[in-house]
Amino acid sequence: MKLFRRLRSHPISSALLVLGSALLPLVEAPLRAEDNSLVVKTTAGELKGKPRPGGGAEFLGIPYAQPPLGDLRWREPVAAKPWSGVRNATAFGAPCAQPDLGDWNRHDAENGKEDCLFLNVIVPEWPVTKPFPVMFWIHGGANEGGTASSALYKDGTLVNHGVVLVTVNYRLGIFGFLAHPELTAESAHHSSGNYGLADQVLALNWVHDNIRNFGGDPGNITVFGQSAGAIDTSLLMTSPLAKNLFQKAIAQSGAALTAPLLPLAAAEQAGTLVAETLNAPSGSGQIKHLRTLSAADILAALAKARNHPRVGPDLDGWVLQHHPGAVFASGAEARIPLLYGTTTREFGSNASPEQLRSTISLVAGALVPKVLAAYGLANGGHGANDPKYGTAADQWSADVTFRCPSLVQAAWHEAAGNTAYQYEFNHAIPGQEAQGAVHSAELPYVFGFYPRSGNISGNFNEVDKKLADLMEIYWTNFAKTGNPNGTGLPNWSQQDAAGPYIQFQQDGAVQPATGLRNTQCNVYREWLTTRLQPAH
Repeated sequence: MKLFRRLRSHPISSALLVLGSALLPLVEAPLRAEDNSLVVKTTAGELKGKPRPGGGAEFLGIPYAQPPLGDLRWREPVAAKPWSGVRNATAFGAPCAQPDLGDWNRHDAENGKEDCLFLNVIVPEWPVTKPFPVMFWIHGGANEGGTASSALYKDGTLVNHGVVLVTVNYRLGIFGFLAHPELTAESAHHSSGNYGLADQVLALNWVHDNIRNFGGDPGNITVFGQSAGAIDTSLLMTSPLAKNLFQKAIAQSGAALTAPLLPLAAAEQAGTLVAETLNAPSGSGQIKHLRTLSAADILAALAKARNHPRVGPDLDGWVLQHHPGAVFASGAEARIPLLYGTTTREFGSNASPEQLRSTISLVAGALVPKVLAAYGLANGGHGANDPKYGTAADQWSADVTFRCPSLVQAAWHEAAGNTAYQYEFNHAIPGQEAQGAVHSAELPYVFGFYPRSGNISGNFNEVDKKLADLMEIYWTNFAKTGNPNGTGLPNWSQQDAAGPYIQFQQDGAVQPATGLRNTQCNVYREWLTTRLQPAH
């Protein structure tokens, strides 16, 4: 059967993805008596998990939605159909269909499918003796690549600190975010795009309805994510569809203000151009044609085209009803505790001072003189280098893409009377010290998993493991109470007007500081506030 084939595993060299080693039937009967304790009821049917090495249990490849195939492609997700018998939940489901964006997601791209709307539940003890807080992970990858089905997220020590971990796949790229006039016309909500975000909302509803049977507390859910996952976490804080579905948020290297959101009409226009790139007929019938194409053919055609418009979250009027910047600026987002931060280098940039000066002149408008001065580029300057943050181009890239959007979003959140805690990660992966703490460098420490290959692998030592334990305690304390502090931990001050934050340093120490990148981010905030003003 097709579903049987989808649950197969693939041997790979990357330590970031480890799938099951054997094909497992969808229904296994009769169950041995010792297996009964690993059977859990859900709203769609019974699942059988497997013991987790070191204690606890894991339930993998759980379908939370019907496969978004055929006529369900580019529609809001529909809850999974009920099944009879006991479904095995002992192997990851497929990654979502995605382009090959490099070594970091090549395995996901090679094995991706449209039938991918699965989630995984990892439990710290089994049987569970008390309800645990729930941490709901949204993976990164620019909303174009990646998967929840990774050893990085599953096999570390985060859950050992007393939380239930849920990781979720969601539709990506063109399959998750295509807007088009025909899709808007067929929608009951008169919207299109944001299917990937709608997947996350449906998965949260699944957690709310089912997690108690896995030992999780449906009234204590923390949504957390990194990069695109942090952007999406922040966007969900502004979405009416996600209201009251989670009680805390953690945003690692990303904010709602980072996303270049298009109004629906502009997103529809971009979608029409994408359809033309895929040789859809002009005029009506483009979506009907695109639904006849295979996912592989769509991805291959887009890879050849290269210059097609990029699709991503849009202001569709349903999932996202208002610009998230305006929502945060007005204090209308979810009134929940927020923990957030960035790495010191993030992606960096190779732009020369002249190239950077030209970019700033194009985008900064009336604030060009202030921005140039902030980066040491005024009056023909060559840029101010910094031993922690790198060249002026490195600083600009991290500031405008990650750091300042996160800071401004959190400042607005705090000003509205909400709790916020800020960190800066300044600990390079061992062996990557010359690069500094780049994008994703904190992931091994948040999950307590140490890759041996891939872009965040290294020769991790006891300093790294102690830092990981410290960060895991902070993160799970926050998930439990909304406050990361605890007995024996260095104090982490709540954000206020002075801008306190903590730094996770190269030597594994925690150092308090205030006013992260004030000069640069104050200019960014001024620029953003101007852009959010309604046109007259």
